[in-house]
Amino acid sequence: MLFFPPFLGGILLNAGVMTKGAVPFAAFCLAASSAYIFNDILDLENDTHHPQKKQRPLPSGNVSLVYACLLCIFLLILSLVLGYMVSFTFFLLLLAYLAISAAYSLKLKEIPIIDLFCISAGFLLRLQAGGEAFGIYISEWLFLSVFLLSLFLSTGKRVGEMNFLGDVAGVHRKSLLAYPDGFLDGILYMSGGAVLVTYAMYVISRHALAYTVVLCCFGLLRFIYRVKTGLGGDPTDSLLKDGPLFAVSFLWVMMVSWIIYG
Repeated sequence: MLFFPPFLGGILLNAGVMTKGAVPFAAFCLAASSAYIFNDILDLENDTHHPQKKQRPLPSGNVSLVYACLLCIFLLILSLVLGYMVSFTFFLLLLAYLAISAAYSLKLKEIPIIDLFCISAGFLLRLQAGGEAFGIYISEWLFLSVFLLSLFLSTGKRVGEMNFLGDVAGVHRKSLLAYPDGFLDGILYMSGGAVLVTYAMYVISRHALAYTVVLCCFGLLRFIYRVKTGLGGDPTDSLLKDGPLFAVSFLWVMMVSWIIYG
């Protein structure tokens, strides 16, 4: 997400751009890792009873709680130091990301709708941080596209969790108990349609990029199909393990690269 602005801005292959992005990329990788460890520490008890999460390092006992806490603090401090080296604005965006991640882990993940917006905020802060790191303006349509896409993907993940966990879904994630029947499905369809519109508005003025809307549409529909047929709603697993979704994503990257850089 940090490299989205220079990639779509047509400067990613310019001399020095990738080198310039090394420190910002490392800062957010460390920050995200710290946030995930903090979340796993708080979820340790619940994860020991989860059919999949019990295999994680902490609930499985492969990593001690003391070691996890020390690693979390070390990564947090290192990420802030690197973030400050980029710029003060980047540092503030990184700090906001960490604050929202911590608040999400402590309480906000239990509040319906707010939990989804917290996840979206993480994507948006990465996008804005990328614009700051590379000195690129983030257009309104790109901002909205990323926001709605992250809302779409996080909702799909929640629907997938409900399908996978069934009656015990609320035990592992309290917010799932608060969503009325069909509510998350409604968000999934609404945000998916909105992504298509905002992305179309973003690329429509960029001529040949408008043809990538077809690929975007297929990808959105394929993800919904996976979620609703019980194949899973985790975005990473969906991209890496679903052949059609991986293929259309690869084609999108190739087509956008050829249009912008070819």
